Amino acid sequence: MEAMSPRTEPRCRTLSIHVVTWNVASAAPPPDLSDLLQLNNLDLDLDIYVIGLQELNCGIMSLLSDTAFEDPWSSYFMDVLSPLSFVKVSSVRMQGLLLLIFAKYQHLPFIQVLSTKSTPTGLFGYWGNKGGVNIFLKLYGYYVSIINCHLPPHMANNDQRLEHFDRILEMQNFEAQDTPNILDHDLILWFGDMNFRIEDFGLHFVRESIKNQRYSDLWEKDQLSIAKRHDPLLREFQEGSLLFPPTYKFDKNSNNYDTSEKKRKPAWTDRILWRLKRQSQTDFQTPELSAPFALFLRSYVSHMVYTISDHKPVTCTFDLELKPLVSAPLITLLPKGPCTMENDLLISYCLAADFLSSPWDWIGLYKVGLRHINDYVSYVWVKDNQVSFSDRLNQVYIDISDIPETEDQFLLFYYSNNLHSVVGISKPFKIQPFSFLEEDPLDEAQPQI
Repeated sequence: MEAMSPRTEPRCRTLSIHVVTWNVASAAPPPDLSDLLQLNNLDLDLDIYVIGLQELNCGIMSLLSDTAFEDPWSSYFMDVLSPLSFVKVSSVRMQGLLLLIFAKYQHLPFIQVLSTKSTPTGLFGYWGNKGGVNIFLKLYGYYVSIINCHLPPHMANNDQRLEHFDRILEMQNFEAQDTPNILDHDLILWFGDMNFRIEDFGLHFVRESIKNQRYSDLWEKDQLSIAKRHDPLLREFQEGSLLFPPTYKFDKNSNNYDTSEKKRKPAWTDRILWRLKRQSQTDFQTPELSAPFALFLRSYVSHMVYTISDHKPVTCTFDLELKPLVSAPLITLLPKGPCTMENDLLISYCLAADFLSSPWDWIGLYKVGLRHINDYVSYVWVKDNQVSFSDRLNQVYIDISDIPETEDQFLLFYYSNNLHSVVGISKPFKIQPFSFLEEDPLDEAQPQI
């Protein structure tokens, strides 16, 4: 059993991360988001989705409904991604801002969500129509901060945008013990509707440059590019080349730039940035590096097929290469079989030597294809239902008698109350109908061990 065997030197591994940012302008999800999520790209084997939306419908009735139920966008992403073995790890919302993280379930024991935070910057810092939301986590032992933001609009408010950028960064530090400053995190992913515009050039020149795909003519007057040349801290945040058309402002339900009376000038308002701590910032696209923690950009594109908003969505796909600082789960779950629908399921589990258990820890039984951690079909408090234990090996029963017969596969998750995270997952297994096993001659239900 891996948790009880001597720790071996972990090998480097690669995680593929797909980042989405989209100002959806209060629209509902369209019927098909396959292109946005790259579901038809057979060359990708994604491990993590990071999805940031801006301008969700945040009317009073919508907010009340979303408090009681999942908002339509979260539900949509869970419905689409759960059959592909992705589970919602965490989410945070502040009015129109929403940040979601999904991961394949086998990564869950190595993802610890440390905190979520909202930083409003609208109306003198009290209103959440502008600002940033953050999910702070440990990924295979590395500190990662993920920020989705919406900065002030309009050409003349560039200084205010930069001020809000700094304010969000300053407010994203966490008070938890042994938690480093955000600038000491191994990786920061920062994206959103940053609202930076293209200075000086007139509307006709900008549109002609876009029509002829001469995007490089516009880069030098992009406000974010200008700011990075003068701000040392902002310069540390990397960005891929802007090889796609400006993503704002479009007439809704079309691919035409603004034809209203205002005729707003197109701009790259929707951006994805990142900052690495553990490697030279100039070497982020050098695959030959053997650094223990490195990020390589695979694509940075917009998706013109979506017309529900006046913004086009933008995505980045990264390969994150790392040598895990945590290579074995804290809990190893071992369901004992064969098991039937009419008997309790006996579960053995092993604790790592450095794991601190809690009376509020629990083990959940899930069908493969779960959407999030609350989708259990049954659960058990580990201390209340313990039948045997030793220093490292424990056993509990979980009641499965009420589960209807199904051909689905199941998983067991161990949830740590202290860490607020899943710390152990079983391999998939089946629960057979009673008729598949021999009947007990005494007609007594016996635990299957």
